[in-house]
Amino acid sequence: MKRLYAIGEALIDFTPVETGKGISEVKGFEPHVGGAPANVLGAYKILGGESSMITKLGEDPFGDKIENLFKEYGIGTEHVLRTEEANTSLAFVALKEEGNREFSFYRKPGADMLLSEDEIDGDWFNDAFALHFCSVSLGNYPMREAHVKAIKAAKERNVLISFDPNLRFNLWESEDALKKAVLNFLPCVDILKISDEELEFITGETDVEKAAKILFSDYANLKLFIFTAGKDGQRAFTRNTSAIDKAIKVDAVDTTGAGDAFIGSFLYQLGEKELTPDNISDLRKEELKEMLNFSGRYAGMSVLKAGGIQSYPTKEEVENFSTYDESSFNM
Repeated sequence: MKRLYAIGEALIDFTPVETGKGISEVKGFEPHVGGAPANVLGAYKILGGESSMITKLGEDPFGDKIENLFKEYGIGTEHVLRTEEANTSLAFVALKEEGNREFSFYRKPGADMLLSEDEIDGDWFNDAFALHFCSVSLGNYPMREAHVKAIKAAKERNVLISFDPNLRFNLWESEDALKKAVLNFLPCVDILKISDEELEFITGETDVEKAAKILFSDYANLKLFIFTAGKDGQRAFTRNTSAIDKAIKVDAVDTTGAGDAFIGSFLYQLGEKELTPDNISDLRKEELKEMLNFSGRYAGMSVLKAGGIQSYPTKEEVENFSTYDESSFNM
């Protein structure tokens, strides 16, 4: 398998020691390494692939914590830079009823925002299977241009481009600015993953089949659209076929990083098949359903523990995960 790269934020998620309360009411927090792109790499690596992070951390203990965990899990740190110009980004998370989250970011600026295009080398992607990114780092600061250069270099080497918008509205000056940033990057994307909470904002549609038609019509480069709806299951669309799978029923402890677990495990399966931009559209309905099922179980298992990367199961654990009766599914 070739290597998965991700560019964007690596940060510390401070998760609450108690649930059912907002950030202002929580008595304490525990630090966990996070950031959506980093979580995706963690899932890919834990399952058996090779992965590398492209980011910038502060010269501080939190940056040390992130880099140490990457090394512990085998996530490549050769493109993780350090700076004294800003601190490592932090995110405080509260888990309200049913695992729903509230975020407060300390990132004005965070070190990751300062990674510049001059610090990107296109030759990094000579061994790449895919490059994954999210929207958190697409604001008006140097990291945005670093994304542009990295994506351009990856596409020149026929590398798949994967995008999970992972919308965080409170990081943007306006919803319009966030939507513009997302739409500006969509033309370069091969794989797009959107959650049920993001569908209408990005596509203007609440019906996923209508949204899929719009996305494939408006973005000629798009080859695979993945839709996740938590307990209501997941779907995948190519230009030729589509598939649907039901969600497993679990009692969530912490949903932080569940979406990242899903797309990270899905990318792992695509990597196993050695797919490229030239043949990913040839995936059959049965293959898509199998991959949705695996990633649904992977994400479902991830919410049984707190945190992101450290909550992710191994491939063997997923394969041995209990099979549920139809009555245990929700869809």
